[in-house]
Amino acid sequence: MKLNENYKNMEESYLFSLVATKVSQYTKQHPEADIIRLGIGDVTLPLPQPAVNAFLEGAAQQGKSESFHGYGPEQGYLFLREAVRDYYEGFGVHIDTEDIFISDGAKSDVGNILDLFDKDNTVLIPDPVYPVYRDTNVMAGRDIRYLNANMENGFLPLPDPSQKADIIYICSPNNPTGAAYSREQLKAWVSYAREQEAIILYDAAYEAFIQDPDLPRSIFEIEGADTCAIEFCSLSKTAGFTGTRCGYTVVPHTLEREGMSLRKMWLRRQTTKFNGVSYPVQKAAAAVFTPEGLKACREHIAVYRENTRIMAETLKRLGIWFVGGKNSPYIWLKCPFGMQSWEFFDFLLEKANIVGTPGSGFGKNGEGFFRLTGFGKNEDTQKAMDRLQNLL
Repeated sequence: MKLNENYKNMEESYLFSLVATKVSQYTKQHPEADIIRLGIGDVTLPLPQPAVNAFLEGAAQQGKSESFHGYGPEQGYLFLREAVRDYYEGFGVHIDTEDIFISDGAKSDVGNILDLFDKDNTVLIPDPVYPVYRDTNVMAGRDIRYLNANMENGFLPLPDPSQKADIIYICSPNNPTGAAYSREQLKAWVSYAREQEAIILYDAAYEAFIQDPDLPRSIFEIEGADTCAIEFCSLSKTAGFTGTRCGYTVVPHTLEREGMSLRKMWLRRQTTKFNGVSYPVQKAAAAVFTPEGLKACREHIAVYRENTRIMAETLKRLGIWFVGGKNSPYIWLKCPFGMQSWEFFDFLLEKANIVGTPGSGFGKNGEGFFRLTGFGKNEDTQKAMDRLQNLL
C-alpha cells in the first residue's frame, strides 16, 4: 500500500486548532481568567428569525408523509437556487439557475473544486492566505507560487504578467487581511486570467460586509469573468450559518477549457460524491434571501461592523498600523514593539486575556502581523479594546 506522501509536507496542526489548544492549556492553568476571544471567525449572534421559522417549518414537513422529502437534487432545490439568482440580480449580476450549486459551505467546495483540475497545474496564491487554499493544494502535490501581499501594496497584490498560472485564488474582502479589491484591480485580474487561460477561484464569503458601493460584491460584476472564474459564497458569516452549514458555488456555463464544460464537470462530480444539503437547511437558507431575512442579516452585520469600528478607533489612538475593518469583519494589524506574531499572541493572552490569530499562521508575509475579528459581542469587544489600550 502507498499513502499520500504529500501529507508529510503539511503543517502538523491546522492553525486554528493550534490556537484553540494554546488557549485551552492557558485556561486550565488560569481558570479564573476572563478570556475574550477575537481570534477564530465564528459568529456569536443566532440565526435570523426568518431562517429559524423556515428551518422549523422544513423540519415539521419532514415529519409528515405528505410533505416528506427524501434525497434532494445534488445541485440544490430550485427554490433556493432561484433565491440566490435573485440576490445576484440585486447588485446587477445575472446568473443562470443552472450555474448555481448549493453546498454545505464555501470551505468544502473550495477544496473539492480541485477534483476538476490536473495536479500538474501551477497554482497562484497570495501570501498571507486562508490556509485552506494552500493546504488543499499541498495535499494534492501541486506546484504553488506565492504572490507577495504586504504593507506596500495594501495587502492587495496585482498580477505579474511574467508569472505563469493555471489556477488563481482571490478572496475579497480578504481573509485574513480584510482588504478588498477595487473594480479596476479585479479587471486587471480577469484580464490576466484570460491571457493566461487560467481560472480564478473567487472566494466571496464576506461580500455582505462591503459598504463601499464602488467595491464589487461578485467577480461576475467584471466583464469577461464568466469565461475565467468560479465563485464561492457562504451563509456562515452573512446569516450566522457556521453551525447550520449552507453556501453556494457559481460555475458559469460559459466557462470551458480544452473543449470541456467546467459546469458539467462539477455537476458530474457532485452527483457522484455529494448527496446535497438537507431540506430544512435549504428552507432556512431561502428565507435568508427574503426581504425580511436580508433585513435581519443586515442588522446582525451592523453589530459586527460596530465591533470593527471600535477596534479601528482604538488602533488609531494607539498609532498601530492596520488594514481592513470597514468592508470586512477582519482587522489585520502590525504587531507593536517589533514583536513576532506568536510572541504578540502570548503577550495578549497572558497580559490582557485577549485571543487573536497570529499572522504567521497565514504565511511568511504574515509574520509580524495579527488578525482580530469583529464577530464577538459588543461589550466584549469594548472590554478587550479597553484592556489593549491600558496594556499598550
